[in-house]
Amino acid sequence: MAQDFDISPAKEGSILSYLHRQLFFTPREVKNVSLEGKTAIVTGSNCGVGLECSRQLLDLGISKLILAVRSQARGQAAATELSKGRSLKEGSLEVWELDHLSYDSVRAFADRAKTLERIDIVILNAGSLPMKQTINPHTGHDECVQVNYLSSAFLLVLLLDVIKNKQKSLPARITITSSDGAAWTKFSERTNKPLLPSLDTPGKNWSAADRQFLSKLLGQFFVAKLADIVPSSMAVINMATPGMVHDSNISRESKDALMGKIAEPIRRRVGSTSAVAARLITDAAVNHGVETHGQYLSEQRIKP
Repeated sequence: MAQDFDISPAKEGSILSYLHRQLFFTPREVKNVSLEGKTAIVTGSNCGVGLECSRQLLDLGISKLILAVRSQARGQAAATELSKGRSLKEGSLEVWELDHLSYDSVRAFADRAKTLERIDIVILNAGSLPMKQTINPHTGHDECVQVNYLSSAFLLVLLLDVIKNKQKSLPARITITSSDGAAWTKFSERTNKPLLPSLDTPGKNWSAADRQFLSKLLGQFFVAKLADIVPSSMAVINMATPGMVHDSNISRESKDALMGKIAEPIRRRVGSTSAVAARLITDAAVNHGVETHGQYLSEQRIKP
């Protein structure tokens, strides 16, 4: 769907524009939406933005929520926290195991999703920010690319097949947690053929930040293409950025690295809390229609 914007992609993606958004824009709370009778899945939901998205969905009355997490124990702890002060019906909040480092785990999760009566909302939020390159022994892929792009894309495709067979009158809403950093990657591998194997080659020029940005860019390419194939009448698929978050566990490894220690004071000054940042993701999942299919949202609106 073609969009007209009042700002160029280059300007929107600049560091200056990013900092301006971080300092001067506060996302509105998501209100006046009823999710009664609906079922949602949130990946990476045991902490940070994913946990807060889950909390916000419960606040909006979601009838069934699946916390998709790598660690069952941490997922159960998250479920206990989310349940405090609520009178939830039995079975309305469940913890399902999902390990993005394993395709078998992704397949098993999608197969289990077939047992759900319906799937109305999916928030694909799981992410990784490793400080050193690690090749996944199960898949042979760079783990940052594996978690942030490959397994998330694989899960999305599998869940679309499940959603297709359960389709209700309204389209499902699928929101992928993305990043403004996609505009900042050097993408020096762009001319490599084939591309993916070149990302799996250990090298001294590997950068944690750039690989994170690249993994998000690949995800944006994928969603833009997928939106041309999947009709918005079946599922509205969009992407949204939570911006910089200062209390998210995804940055836990970076805090111990030199660059992380340098960046931490900036993150504390400029970053939002997970609860505030999650509003951007929840908003994208529940407040927007077919006009966002295949689109990228920032500041709770479509951006280039």
